[in-house]
Amino acid sequence: MQQLKERILKEGKVLPGNIIKVDGFLNHRIDTKLMQDIADEFAHHFDLRQVSLILTAEASGIALATICAHRWGLPMVFAKKAKSDNIEGGLYQSDIFSYTYKKKVTLLVSNEWMKPTDHVLIIDDFMANGEAVRGLCDIVKNAGATLVGVGCAVEKGFQGGGDRLRAAGINLKSLAIIERADENGIIFREE
Repeated sequence: MQQLKERILKEGKVLPGNIIKVDGFLNHRIDTKLMQDIADEFAHHFDLRQVSLILTAEASGIALATICAHRWGLPMVFAKKAKSDNIEGGLYQSDIFSYTYKKKVTLLVSNEWMKPTDHVLIIDDFMANGEAVRGLCDIVKNAGATLVGVGCAVEKGFQGGGDRLRAAGINLKSLAIIERADENGIIFREE
């Protein structure tokens, strides 16, 4: 998606430790028009008639997933990273290692909000090593639901998470795959 790539080149920053900062438009300060355009782009790649539920992970994926769900007229659920007192009944959960926080995190979804009859599209803003998406895929599987695919706005291709998911047969569409990011700038993978 050229528009997204241009924003990354213009406003993105490469920080030490291969951190790519895009929080000025994607996951802290939100450019809602860009998010709508991303939702429209994903709609070209996935058959939304097959989707009954949008799933993402807390917290930075929520904005994009919400705009996608609203745009497509679908419900959205996000996996929490901590159990709260308002979750009743059973939980689907998956342990992941968060690249951002450098620690183990447990993703949780109440079984009240995902059923075996659901056809789930995972939407996320950013993929580093693919652990969050892998955990969300595990939750879909544990629920007995059907995974339709994964839509990711930005993928760090050089960390291999997206490639591992694709090799596992996951229908993954990333709109901007960063092949290299260093003091010389950002290079995108050719599609």
